[in-house]
Amino acid sequence: MKVVILGAGVIGVTSAWYLARAGHEVVVVDRRDGPALETSFANAGEISPGYASPWAAPGIPAKALRWLFMRHAPLIVRPGFDPAMMRWLVAMLGNCTARAYRVNKGRMVRLAEFSRDRLIELRRETGIRYDERSQGTLQLFRREKDLAGVTKDIEVLKADGVPFELLDAAGCIAAEPGLANSASPIAGGLRLPNDETGDCFKFTTALAELARTEGVRFLLNRRIEAIEASGGRIIHVRTDRGDIKGDAYLAALGSHSPLLLSPLGIRLPVYPVKGYSITVPIIDPARAPVSTLLDESFKVAITRLGDRIRVGGMAEISGYSNDLPPARRATLDHCVGSLFPDAGDLSRASFWSGLRPMTPDGTPVIGTTRYSNLFLNTGHGTLGWTMACGSGHVIADIIGGKRPAIETADLAIDRYRS
Repeated sequence: MKVVILGAGVIGVTSAWYLARAGHEVVVVDRRDGPALETSFANAGEISPGYASPWAAPGIPAKALRWLFMRHAPLIVRPGFDPAMMRWLVAMLGNCTARAYRVNKGRMVRLAEFSRDRLIELRRETGIRYDERSQGTLQLFRREKDLAGVTKDIEVLKADGVPFELLDAAGCIAAEPGLANSASPIAGGLRLPNDETGDCFKFTTALAELARTEGVRFLLNRRIEAIEASGGRIIHVRTDRGDIKGDAYLAALGSHSPLLLSPLGIRLPVYPVKGYSITVPIIDPARAPVSTLLDESFKVAITRLGDRIRVGGMAEISGYSNDLPPARRATLDHCVGSLFPDAGDLSRASFWSGLRPMTPDGTPVIGTTRYSNLFLNTGHGTLGWTMACGSGHVIADIIGGKRPAIETADLAIDRYRS
């Protein structure tokens, strides 16, 4: 079967890899001149299945109001006349219940745990390298009252059998020795020892090269103009350089997926939630993080990537904007500078932004559509890197007519019909 994949980010490339390994002819189409040049380019670098949690959670509406007035706010809303934004926000607020949180987190952890296992398997089979480390993730709480609220997450971790450690301040410093120099108080932390880190861009470009050896073709510098359908099937994809035909089509375009699917009558509740990162060269390895730290106060991840520190986070709801406001850079500087002072040279840091494809319930959309040969693999939000290999494996099974190794019915777009 010939499968045409729309999008060459980490989700599109991992899907291509597993489809090719399953024996399919695969073509990947992207408007950029290489893979992983948009949202996959400079993300936070964490592979954290246990922290796979929806942004929609009990207490978030009240927190969001407080965040709007913080200097270093984890959530920024730039309201405008955008009906899609309003629909998405209303749907997200509808998921801020204890029941919805349990259901959505359970789905996300299931997929993320499966994905981590597939990544380990892929690394063992291919020897792929991407500044990877397997030294766990520490969720750091600066305040006692935030630490006290970790109970609901621990309950889900226990239910899913995910190993964890609840640490006091001394335990946090033992896990991340650079925190001994912290200028900020530390109340404690929740550590997941099985989590990993790695450079998503390096991984995706390396996997794309491996995929080429499996026969995958990459049609780059091609702007996708429309997906054409007839009689309940997709007949071709129209690009600025001609039509591309296949037997099956996979939309893996991240935040841009809804724009192409809407003319087909598919309302995909994915909205771009902008994130920011800085990449800082390390000047004192002893002061730098050894793995990933999640700063709970500011919702920012600080990750060691070889001789660099990647600091990424925040959620800005402002549509399809990639501007770089200095205030967002200041928040990232503050987070890493207060916890790991003098670990890196902030004056030489590169500043970046990317559009995360978020669903209102946090769970990605993976599976079939009303068109018999059109499939979706998108909406991973902040967890595209964490869920990439599992998502690619699952969608390859679905397209190939095989039963996936994990439950996937509740990942499909049909869950929004109710």
